[in-house]
Amino acid sequence: MQRKREAQDSFIAWGHPNITSKHKTTLMITTDKHLTKEGDCIVAVRAEKGLDDLLPELKEIIRNEEAKVVFIMETRGQRLLVRGRGHPGLMLTSPSDMVIRKSSFICDRTLMIRADIAALDIPPEFVRFLEGLDREVHITIRAML
Repeated sequence: MQRKREAQDSFIAWGHPNITSKHKTTLMITTDKHLTKEGDCIVAVRAEKGLDDLLPELKEIIRNEEAKVVFIMETRGQRLLVRGRGHPGLMLTSPSDMVIRKSSFICDRTLMIRADIAALDIPPEFVRFLEGLDREVHITIRAML
């Protein structure tokens, strides 16, 4: 019987007045400081980490087809959970972006696939909080086998 494996990593990102959270199939965190209204999948900026910076043991688990991945955003009493899947094809190498996808599309910016929510699905009260320039957001990424 195989032992259960689990790993996690945490970091801080920030809100921005141009967060619209309107994308239907993706949700993204970026290390970039600036955001235009066209970036409708971006829900936090100035992240302390890109995919390339995540702990090696976390990335190893995420790169398994059986991996369950959980992305948690927490801020001032509000909590958002996004659940998705890992895959052996995930590169996890982007130095600036983390994209959560409802689809199974994979590129160097993809954190997880087959996610249960995208930017558009985030509750309006959570989005309103994220629209603040200096709103601190605590992010945890957890993967389990």
